[in-house]
Amino acid sequence: MAYIDEAEDLIMGQIARTPEQIGATIRRHRKLQSLTQGQLGEKTSLRQATISGLEAGEGGVQLQTLMQVLAALNLELVIQNRSASERDIADLF
Repeated sequence: MAYIDEAEDLIMGQIARTPEQIGATIRRHRKLQSLTQGQLGEKTSLRQATISGLEAGEGGVQLQTLMQVLAALNLELVIQNRSASERDIADLF
């Protein structure tokens, strides 16, 4: 459990500015919870291919789909003013 706590601290407050960065964040959290794409799909009633596309940052994902996946991973979307920082998710990995 300590590993998950440390990993959560590492990725808390991530900044995602592109679909690919959002997908990478979702993938990271899914793996932290030891879920396969198929298992996450079952939790959300979505196909594994839909989860794969979301994690890959593919276009055409509906907001409802994104919100379902975030909820299943116990995540939430926070909207804020863009920071002046150059820090983004790619810098964390």
